[in-house]
Amino acid sequence: MDHPAAHSSPPRRARDAVLAVALAGALLIVVGGGSIRGQGEEMRPGLQRDVVVAIGEPAGWVADRLPFDDAVHEATAFLSPDEDLGGGRGFAGRGEGGVPPVRAADFGRAPAPSLPRPPRRLRTLLATGDSLVAPLDAELARRLAGDGVRTVRDAHVGTGLSKSELLDWGKLSRRQAASVDPDAVVVFIGANDGFDMTTASGRTVVCCGTAWAVEYAQRARAMMDVYRRRGAGAVYWLTVPMPRGRRAEVARVVNRALRVAAAPYRRDVRIVDLAARFTPGERYRDALRVGGRRRVVREPDGIHLNALGAELAADAVLAALRRDFR
Repeated sequence: MDHPAAHSSPPRRARDAVLAVALAGALLIVVGGGSIRGQGEEMRPGLQRDVVVAIGEPAGWVADRLPFDDAVHEATAFLSPDEDLGGGRGFAGRGEGGVPPVRAADFGRAPAPSLPRPPRRLRTLLATGDSLVAPLDAELARRLAGDGVRTVRDAHVGTGLSKSELLDWGKLSRRQAASVDPDAVVVFIGANDGFDMTTASGRTVVCCGTAWAVEYAQRARAMMDVYRRRGAGAVYWLTVPMPRGRRAEVARVVNRALRVAAAPYRRDVRIVDLAARFTPGERYRDALRVGGRRRVVREPDGIHLNALGAELAADAVLAALRRDFR
């Protein structure tokens, strides 16, 4: 016999389910479209990222023009215990507190050779940067694990030194140095740079002229000083292999700025020249001769290193580490 309760609710139809999903999707776009876009920007290159970005860009555009996204963020801010690392003010006061200011004339000088460090044991390594640092960070962790080295991997995809509103590397570098206390820091960043920057005096500088290069070098120098921890740590900052297309000009300026930035810290900061390794002559190439034959070392996006490229980059980083650490 049929139980009366079985007929107490109206029957559900497929159209109702479709309508419910559509309403949920519309609500998500209205209150969280920016989050979808941000999540897509932080994913590794590939089909899944392309799909999320394709949805997230228009969703973010809609959310930017409505007040609900900000309201939800403010209402739920108490749920996130993380320190505020955005705002673009982390580099304020640079040039003070022992960090020498960068001058335009510094770009016309040949870089001085690095100075040796007293040999010591490597216990903790921090590998950080934007999407460029993956999968290099995993390769370094795998190779160093047998030597008892603790590797802390802290990639922040979609960020950059010239892109400080969502994540400010001036703030983040200080938090990393304090929380990780690393003996060595490997930094690989620059895939997303090229944005306008505001100097300490309030002037806006546009990529990629001399003023922009000076500001970029000043920001990198401030981070280098934080990571070296008054000589207690060593910094290994990797140059950016030339990307394919128009972004190559940004990479050229970034790499020159890094060499200028490291000039005062010849004992503690090493510039590991991956640009010369992967793109000699500052010319993009997706394959190199490895083991007697040509092998692809770049991802299809023309920016990132693939797994083999990460292995070659790890060789260069470990060679630099071995010169300073037991």
